[in-house]
Amino acid sequence: MSHPLHDLVQEAFAPLGVLERATDHFTPRQGQTDMALAVADVVAHGGSLVVEAGTGVGKTFAYLVPALLSGERVLLSTATKALQDQLFARDLPRLVQALNLPIRLALLKGRSSYLCTHRMEMARRDTQISDRHTVHLLSRVETWSLSTRTGDLAELPGLDERSPLIPLITSNRENCLGSQCSKFKTCHVNAARREALGADVVVINHHLFFADMAVRETGMAELLPSVRVVIFDEAHQLNEVGVNFLGHQLGTAQLLDVTRDLLATGLQLARGLADWQGVCSGLERATRELRLIGGKRMGAVKLRWTEQAPEGIHVGAWMQSLEDVGAACVQALHALDTVSEIAPDFMRLHDRVAEMAKRVDAFLNPCAPDAVRWVDVSASQMRLMEAPLDIAETVRERLMTQSPVIEEDAVADADTRPRAWVFTSATLGDDPRLRWFTEPCGLESATVLRVSSPFDYPAQASLYVPRDIVRPNDPAHSSQVATIASNAVRCLGGRTLVLTTTLRALRVIGDVLKQQLEGSGVEVLVQGEWPKRHLMERFREGAHVGEAGCVLVASATFWEGFDVPGDALQLVVIDKLPFPPPNDPLVEARSKRLELQGRSPFNDYFVPEAVVALKQGAGRLIRTESDRGALVVCDNRLVTTGYGRRLIAALPPMRQVQTNEELVEALEALHQDFLTRVATKTF
Repeated sequence: MSHPLHDLVQEAFAPLGVLERATDHFTPRQGQTDMALAVADVVAHGGSLVVEAGTGVGKTFAYLVPALLSGERVLLSTATKALQDQLFARDLPRLVQALNLPIRLALLKGRSSYLCTHRMEMARRDTQISDRHTVHLLSRVETWSLSTRTGDLAELPGLDERSPLIPLITSNRENCLGSQCSKFKTCHVNAARREALGADVVVINHHLFFADMAVRETGMAELLPSVRVVIFDEAHQLNEVGVNFLGHQLGTAQLLDVTRDLLATGLQLARGLADWQGVCSGLERATRELRLIGGKRMGAVKLRWTEQAPEGIHVGAWMQSLEDVGAACVQALHALDTVSEIAPDFMRLHDRVAEMAKRVDAFLNPCAPDAVRWVDVSASQMRLMEAPLDIAETVRERLMTQSPVIEEDAVADADTRPRAWVFTSATLGDDPRLRWFTEPCGLESATVLRVSSPFDYPAQASLYVPRDIVRPNDPAHSSQVATIASNAVRCLGGRTLVLTTTLRALRVIGDVLKQQLEGSGVEVLVQGEWPKRHLMERFREGAHVGEAGCVLVASATFWEGFDVPGDALQLVVIDKLPFPPPNDPLVEARSKRLELQGRSPFNDYFVPEAVVALKQGAGRLIRTESDRGALVVCDNRLVTTGYGRRLIAALPPMRQVQTNEELVEALEALHQDFLTRVATKTF
């Protein structure tokens, strides 16, 4: 016998149902309905559901509709703040209106997303801020602060997320004054939390979820117990996000931040009552010495740390440097003890410095069992890291054992209903049980559903693998990739995304493309030269009538979450198979654990990781039923090895072209079709 929610969802997704009647461009799809009914069942009865839903399934509606129709309180977590904003501002309001439901929505982000008016005023008085651009930006923020209701910095156009101003005008767990702050009653963070506690559906992100699990401070500690339905979209990122939060870290940037705040606050509020210059210079000196011990670095590197000191660093010098940082923290604590009653700022600074001292002590002691240590070193900073190998134990012990708090006047049979957990993404593995995702997330017993994409990939997309390209470890590989991309771009007139697996390849390919496409009218955009938002906007504009298209060379975050439907993107070039770096300390530790279990690290870890990353990168190409395009993977291992065949099988079933001539023919057909539609204005 079906549950009433099952029937409601079935009716909503049926032909001529409420979604088709009330929502533009909605077409009933069997895969979407199957997913929605599976979500409805787990919402009704509790338990865990893992759904891999291919591009075009419409997974957002498939989980939102049953969640909204259930009448339960829902916590919805996404991978990024941009996806949060899209769900909160577009998808949820459309559905709430279509379903005609009296539902209250709330958006909750981490502290660093909201303006802190107390720190903004401190920044205004800070004489150390001398950069004219930063001063001008601060003035703009002050003007905006008078009119904003939410204090969400995403509302402020032109404020780059990398701006050095952001840490000066936002709070974090360490420097927030809490109820002692003079701005506590009008605090934007507290207002967002209050709205969340009173809402039926709360949209958060994975970072916030795990930050709360780590410190129980973000407001989730009150929110989660009252929620019965928890949904994770873009769930493939959960394990890596969780690992970063569930360990502990000590960064030279954090130490320098607290040093800067200590000096500014001491000189503003307690000048002459302690030797602030001396205390802060001691802490700054010890911090910089700690960074210098990691050596000169042009780019970011990870150092293994399996013994007392990281690889390549003398044990005695390392221990002494850490002890010096700890001693400088103790000196700062002594100075703060003398002024702790003057202002709440000093009490919070005391807590922050004490936490830094505690972390120094932790790193002076051995690593926890079932965890791994390493050191991230870049040109400007160093981070000491310790993390669990995955989140499985945390999920099993701290999430799946919890039940929601049931209100006293709830119906009697509600007390026994377990919480419903839904995990979904377009890419979660390549085997029927989706072990790549379920094992590290502790979800081996979850119900698993795989829903394939409704797109006609053989008709919409082609796949080409150059057979004669050099091996990826050959120094000439990146230049050859750039030449292949350049020739393809000339056929297509731009509209190309080049995805690289390393920053070094990014720079080489970007430079060669700029040389080879000079004077072609095609603009070459390279990640890092502009803010990410600017790059995405410029790329999307590239297919406008009368404009040359663009080529975007990108790495890391552009492999996923970069959505360009239509003609602006018709070619994706991937430089090589995206295997995890074998010398990464976390990768090494996971490989060693698999070996101890008698399993194959390559087959059970490296290949599944490459499968998921490759599917994400390839997924940038076809976003709608009308999109057309080509995927070029410049790594002939895809067609010459057994594991390559496994990777191809995991990709959408694109039509394979065998020669460069066939690729040129396919690209010229795409370009001709584009020109025809421009001429007839049938975009």
